[in-house]
Amino acid sequence: MSNANLFDLSGKVALVTGASRGIGESIATTLAAYGAHVIVSSRKQDACETVVAKIREAGGSAEAIACHIGEMAQIEAIFAAIEQKHGRLDVLVNNAATNPYFGAIVDTDLSSFQKTLDVNIRGYFYSSVHGAKLMAKNGGGSIVNVASVNGVIPGDMQGIYSITKAAVISMTQAFAKECAKSGVRVNALLPGATDTKFAAALVQNPEVLNRMMPHVPMRRVAHPDEMAGAVLYLASGASSYTTGTALNVDGGYLIG
Repeated sequence: MSNANLFDLSGKVALVTGASRGIGESIATTLAAYGAHVIVSSRKQDACETVVAKIREAGGSAEAIACHIGEMAQIEAIFAAIEQKHGRLDVLVNNAATNPYFGAIVDTDLSSFQKTLDVNIRGYFYSSVHGAKLMAKNGGGSIVNVASVNGVIPGDMQGIYSITKAAVISMTQAFAKECAKSGVRVNALLPGATDTKFAAALVQNPEVLNRMMPHVPMRRVAHPDEMAGAVLYLASGASSYTTGTALNVDGGYLIG
C-alpha cells in the first residue's frame, strides 16, 4: 500500500454506533469522506437519516439503521441485516454509550448502574462479538472502541461511567489478543473532555471546567472532529500493525 492510500477506505463497509451526533457523527462523516460505505446507527432512525443525508450531500455513501445497543435483540438484528445486505463488515466503531447518573458514587441507584453496564459493557461486548465473527468471514477488519480518559483516571461524580470505560479498555485488549489470528484488529480511542451534548454536564459547567483545565496542558476541550482522525487511523490500513492499543486524544490530560 502506497503512502497516498494509507487511509483509503474505498470498498469498505463501516458501522458506527451512536452516530447521530457528536463524536459519532464526526467519525461517520470522516470514514465516508475517505471512501467507506457507512452504516449510521443510533436509537432513533430519523436522527440517523439526517446524518446520512449530510454524507450523501457531500458525495459519500451511507445508510441508516436504528439500533439501541442496550437491547440484545436489536444488536442481533442490525448485524443480521448487515450480513444479509452486504455480506461483510470491515470496520466497527463502538461509540454509543450512556451516562445517566452524575453524582456521588455511593449514591448510585440500581437503575442507573444497570443501564450503564448494559450499554457501555454488554453492548460493546456483543457488538464486538458479532462484528468480529462477520469480519473473520472476509479475512479481517478493524474494531474501534470509544472508551474515555475516565477509564484510566475516574472522573469526579462519574463513578459507574468511569468503571465501564475501564472495562472497555480491558475488553479491547482481550478481543485484540484472541481475534488477531482472524485478521481482526481491535483498538480503543480515549477521548478527553469534548464539546458534545453528551458531555454537557462537564464542558458547559464553569466550576467543573475550572477544576479540569489546569490538568489539560492544551488548556481547552476538544471539538468532536478532533476525534475522527484518530479513528480513521485505527480503522484504515495506516494502522495495519496496531492492535490492542488505547490511543489518548485528550490534550495531554493523562500526562498533565
